[in-house]
Amino acid sequence: MSELISLSGIVIALAIGAASPGPSFLMVARTAVSHGRKAGLAAACGMGLGAFVFASAALLGLSAALTAVPWLYVAFKISGGMYLLYIASKIWRSAKEPLQDVDAETVNEQSNLHKQFAQGLATQVSNPKTAIVYGSVFAAFLPSTPTLHFNAAVLISVVLIEAGWYAIVAALLSAPQSRRTYLRYKKWVDRSAGAIMGALGIRLATTATVQ
Repeated sequence: MSELISLSGIVIALAIGAASPGPSFLMVARTAVSHGRKAGLAAACGMGLGAFVFASAALLGLSAALTAVPWLYVAFKISGGMYLLYIASKIWRSAKEPLQDVDAETVNEQSNLHKQFAQGLATQVSNPKTAIVYGSVFAAFLPSTPTLHFNAAVLISVVLIEAGWYAIVAALLSAPQSRRTYLRYKKWVDRSAGAIMGALGIRLATTATVQ
């Protein structure tokens, strides 16, 4: 598997994972709605930093293990595919569940951007799903001997995906009309993400071979 294909797989998998419903999404959504766009963007930056921490730890630990123990590469690839299928099923089942409403009267309150950044970072690093997703996705797609440039590209991509996605969420959901539109079509948006994640999980689990 070439590094370009590996990087593409990581980017696609993590982009789908970042867009899936979860604590991080709810935190940024609530911040954007209750404190405004700037606070939501600060929280998104915190998410990006948290993603960088997890990605760095995953790269340092997994790249060495996968190089030394080839069968571990296969085992993690299969387990990664199974986990993605699990996440896909959760996304699909929760598609009809509405987001919790936030008091609209707090939209114009002054926000402490440093506090929102810290809350975004804390939410990201305290979410066990993030650690498991990164570990399984990296194990599934990393080359057996990744180069320094490849690892740097992965870290940059991770930060851009996480911070970029949640910045979009903050920008859109800070507008009341946009949030109402999302809630109206949430079922279909979530089920589409679940279907894509499930297809990716099946592919990972059924293509595991010893390198």
